[in-house]
Amino acid sequence: MKSILNQIEDIKTNGYSLDFSDVFNHAFENYKKIALYAGLILLVISILCFFLGGGILISLYGAEHFNKQFFESLQNKQPDGATLLIYTLVITFVTAFITPFTAGFLKMADSADKDEAFNFSTVFTYYKAPYFSRLFITSLLIGLISGLITVVFNFIGITVIDTLFAVLISLFTSLTVPLIVFGNLNSTAAIKSSITIVSKQPLVIALLFIVAGIGSVIGFIGCCIGVVFTIPITYSVKYAIYSAIFEIENPDSIDSIGQSDPE
Repeated sequence: MKSILNQIEDIKTNGYSLDFSDVFNHAFENYKKIALYAGLILLVISILCFFLGGGILISLYGAEHFNKQFFESLQNKQPDGATLLIYTLVITFVTAFITPFTAGFLKMADSADKDEAFNFSTVFTYYKAPYFSRLFITSLLIGLISGLITVVFNFIGITVIDTLFAVLISLFTSLTVPLIVFGNLNSTAAIKSSITIVSKQPLVIALLFIVAGIGSVIGFIGCCIGVVFTIPITYSVKYAIYSAIFEIENPDSIDSIGQSDPE
């Protein structure tokens, strides 16, 4: 079996084929295996985060501060440059910290695909070396670049271009996480490889993520809580895309010479 680096070199030279229906069917079958378990985990974590975050804010500012007038003023208020920059940095660091958690759903998808057992602890698989540092740094780099673009275009008042850039960055870096957890690549190699791979089939990959996004939104219909059970389809789609392009094996057995540094 070729190493991940050799497979990437082949893709650079020869490209690869990606059939929409095959990938989506694979993703949907995988989703059916993880939907209930992953949804329950997301529900529990969401409830805990809601009460934890609410408790921290109330303890800092007091419950009387969060009234109707506060939320109306927050909705109508346009943040200045400094506020937007601080907000972007906070969101970026929070996102970087929870990236190993979301990567755990890819591990769950992989286990389900191979008919291996998985449980609650599976989603915390990558909060350990060397995965945590690689995932954290990767998410941080992507988030800071995307955030900087957002701040710049908001400052000059062109939000449409800002949104376009954010979507493109998200699309072309969408395979960085599976390249790290399954391909054992470091941060910079994963980002570069993701851009190369997606650029070979951008329309098919974009369409798959659009359909997955629509599937996730369906959870809001009828009962908003249902969204936690439809969100996992995005992880199944990402896993199916990656497994359609690469052969997945245990990262410990992958030839990762030159890829051991987490940065």
